[in-house]
Amino acid sequence: MNLLAPLIGVVIGLALGMLGGGGSILTVPALVYLLGQDAHAAVGTSLAIVGTNALIGAWMHSRHGHVRLRAALLFGVVGLGAAYAGARLSRLLPSALLLVLFAGLMLVIAMLMLRGGAPQAHERQAPATWMSIVLGGVAVGFLTGFLGVGGGFLIVPALVFLLGMNMRDAVGSSLVVISLNSAAGLLGHLGDGGLDWMLILVIIAGGLLGLRVGSALARTVPVGRLRQGFAGMVVVLAVVLLAINVPLLIA
Repeated sequence: MNLLAPLIGVVIGLALGMLGGGGSILTVPALVYLLGQDAHAAVGTSLAIVGTNALIGAWMHSRHGHVRLRAALLFGVVGLGAAYAGARLSRLLPSALLLVLFAGLMLVIAMLMLRGGAPQAHERQAPATWMSIVLGGVAVGFLTGFLGVGGGFLIVPALVFLLGMNMRDAVGSSLVVISLNSAAGLLGHLGDGGLDWMLILVIIAGGLLGLRVGSALARTVPVGRLRQGFAGMVVVLAVVLLAINVPLLIA
């Protein structure tokens, strides 16, 4: 077992505990370039790891009353089919193209984070129509299955804007949505085979420690500072992925 596996788990848990998302942005590149997995296997493995950690994190947040379960289930359930479809579609793409698309999403998310991430409660818009809620859930679900991302940095703003949640509740509730979307996406990848369940368990175990530490840090470090630092790291990682994989596509 690679000794980096539990450390990767800790970092994933830290991101989820502090920010309500971001674990999968790190997981797929780490699995590919640090642990040597194929990109398609890494997407499925990421969904198993992030989904489990998100479920545990949601339970931790619910103990403090910061999960609006009914609203989270509504948003998550409408994206389940899209998450499964995205997972099946991703199998048709070359690994290099999948990683280039992943890097592109990383840059978009980093830019949103650098602009301040999700708005504060007093800045939120009026709740949107049911159609907007459904379309938002479907879009996030599809990205979850297609690129192996939990979608936390997309879900948190959506919960604030579309369902009128405050930031604290949106972070906790997003973990419920992440766990649902990740489960549906994982089902779409199970037929691929090649998932290393022992590796998954080791990384999840590391994630438990990261979740506890991240949740504690979130109460002491300004959220804006956390988002800015994490966004910078995401940009660097995205540039590295593009530098490696774009030449493979045009060769």
